Amino acid sequence: MNAAVPELAVPSPSSPSFDSLGLSPASLEAVRRAGYLVPTPIQAQAIPLALQGRDVVGVAATGTGKTAAFVLPLLERHPHGLWLILAPTRELALQIAEHVERLAPRRLAVAVVIGGVGMGQQIADLRASPQVIVATPGRLVDHLQQGNARLDRVTALVLDEADRMLDMGFRPQLNKILARMPRQRQTMLFSATMGGEVEQFTRQSVKDPVRVEVARSGTTAARAVQQVFLVGQSEKTALLLALLSQDEESTLVFTRTKHRADKVARSLERSGLEVARIHANRSQSQRQQALEGFRSGRYRVLVATDIAARGIDVEEIGHVVNYDLPHVPADYVHRIGRTARAAASGRASSFAAPEELPLLRDIDRFTRTPVPRAEVPRDHPVFQDHARAADEAPAPSRHQHHHRSQRPPQAQRDARPSRPQASSGAPARSGAVVFSGGPRRRR
Repeated sequence: MNAAVPELAVPSPSSPSFDSLGLSPASLEAVRRAGYLVPTPIQAQAIPLALQGRDVVGVAATGTGKTAAFVLPLLERHPHGLWLILAPTRELALQIAEHVERLAPRRLAVAVVIGGVGMGQQIADLRASPQVIVATPGRLVDHLQQGNARLDRVTALVLDEADRMLDMGFRPQLNKILARMPRQRQTMLFSATMGGEVEQFTRQSVKDPVRVEVARSGTTAARAVQQVFLVGQSEKTALLLALLSQDEESTLVFTRTKHRADKVARSLERSGLEVARIHANRSQSQRQQALEGFRSGRYRVLVATDIAARGIDVEEIGHVVNYDLPHVPADYVHRIGRTARAAASGRASSFAAPEELPLLRDIDRFTRTPVPRAEVPRDHPVFQDHARAADEAPAPSRHQHHHRSQRPPQAQRDARPSRPQASSGAPARSGAVVFSGGPRRRR
């Protein structure tokens, strides 16, 4: 299992259809029932190879239909086998389970094994001999160590968003899971990027795979209109409110930390916006309620940490805002992939404070195209009103800072298990350097 991953040139038909991919009539009916009209590029290229029983490494941007690209072949080739599908986040695992049930021509026993909820129902589902296990790595290892799950019958393994799982530090858990599985199995690995760690993991874990890459690693969503504002930390919320006042689009806002997410959400709520939050300190029920409310339109704005970068399946998100730039350039691709999904269009705005300029340069290099710079609308009335209110607000007392620093973090099984936490990116001090035009060197 240490062969290099070969490139495979697969011609794409000018007018692809699901009928041309080799699917059975039952699967084609399920596809039509699910409302799929034509296959996406990753589906058109990966499905025929997976139907042949090949191990597949698929590289495609977030939101391009990777789930159906592996679910449909599994239904054809492993109708009575045990599938294991691994995902980095709870939300993504739940969405995959929904897709399995939607595309299956008959009812399948699906066990969803994720953190943040009780283990009782999961134990019952695992002991009932399910045909499909959809899991996050940490919680599945818990069940393996307690003897609740066995993987010796697995005939197909799927690693969805593999780069995210590795970036979150799940390599030790993945190794433990792989050690419990048969070597003879079909393996499919899907990812939006193929960095060195993913390549190494693939060489060690996937047998003689063929690689299907419909967009080069680091390619951003083609229909996402991108822009970056060079702005001071203390101006970010004023800028966000000004952008939100310009339209009524549903908006997903990414922050770097849980504390920042809560703080931004409270600021938006005080301005009269309907806001929900998703981060690791929210219970699973709270996260599901927030996601469902955002999907239904009850909440116009969803503020989230990177836990949601690959766990949100919401149609037509009009605007994605990077309130804080991500530390990992690949996460920029995944974040803005939440808008402009499939054939839709959307907008992606990023805020870059002076200390975030190195991160912006990393993103420009990773995507091979500089993100267009935009002018900060400091003359906008909403921007001015909030900036003035922020200037007049009293600074937190020393006691308040001390109290916050003593608050213990809440452990989450699906959070990064071994990586150090990023800095909080606290708001700049009064009088800190802010941008009024092009980049300015920090002193």
